[in-house]
Amino acid sequence: MFRRTSSEPESPTTPEKAGGKGRPTPSRKEAEAAARARAKVPRTRKEQMAAQRSSRGDTSRRMREAMKTGDERYLPSRDRGPVRRFIRDFVDSRFSFIELMVPLLVVSMVLGYSGSRGMIQLGNTVLFTTILVIIVDIFMLRMRLRRELARRFPGESTKGATLYAAMRSLQMKFLRLPKAQVKIGQKLPETYR
Repeated sequence: MFRRTSSEPESPTTPEKAGGKGRPTPSRKEAEAAARARAKVPRTRKEQMAAQRSSRGDTSRRMREAMKTGDERYLPSRDRGPVRRFIRDFVDSRFSFIELMVPLLVVSMVLGYSGSRGMIQLGNTVLFTTILVIIVDIFMLRMRLRRELARRFPGESTKGATLYAAMRSLQMKFLRLPKAQVKIGQKLPETYR
């Protein structure tokens, strides 16, 4: 008989693979039981509600992550597609006067409550000038955006693009969802497909 000495290494029964699953393959009986458990239909209303709540939680978690990272798979349908991604990047890459709106509105409000007639008029002037500048900024955004969309996406539907861009530009940059993926002044890629 052949006897192994203690100095000889034991050969492993299954070789370890790099990147392997790290656990044994389940038996057929275990796999079928697991499949039945996954396919088990909830019987009571309480079980149905728990299953729906769980799936909603997973979906909303994925959507929140997508809003931060810009992952197209889990974004809402209004934010999907290369045209919408280009619009987001186009709006985010330019300086918008909306960034100055909140401080200017605070100044006009303080001037309005100062009590002096001259200060109230100055506050009103600041307020109306701010609104006028924002309207002009949105008009200029619309003109440039339509030109860029026609150049980059010829023949593709751009319905609702102007409203989408205007609504995004009216939000302060740190509040925009999906989060901005480009910095102000950054050059945009030529293709978005």
